[in-house]
Amino acid sequence: MQARMKNPALVIPEAMQALSKSVQKHGIPEKTLELVHLRASQINGCSVCLDMHSRQLKRAGETDQRLFTVAGWRDTPYFTDAERAALALTESGTRLSDRPDPVPDEIWEEAARQYDENAVVGSLAGNCRH
Repeated sequence: MQARMKNPALVIPEAMQALSKSVQKHGIPEKTLELVHLRASQINGCSVCLDMHSRQLKRAGETDQRLFTVAGWRDTPYFTDAERAALALTESGTRLSDRPDPVPDEIWEEAARQYDENAVVGSLAGNCRH
């Protein structure tokens, strides 16, 4: 098996010190990054993170409609193709142990089509690990 990407710490060297700020510099819009964090927090059931990320999104001007439907992003018209790619990759990266092929090629290829390598790493970095 060949790795799809380099070690995230090598792609974004400052990742361990200030990952979120670093990721924002490398291609993920702030709102998209917060949506990714919110979705990972929903999957992981982290109430502290859910509260924090939803508040940050509201401060950034996010609509209630999008906040309320992020868990069902596949079935709503409110998200861009790039946001959908980031959300799909985040879900796959968050649910690594749920299925034998956690990040199918189709999801990986769409994320790679929408974002450069640094941004793909940033999307995966959104996973709440509390």
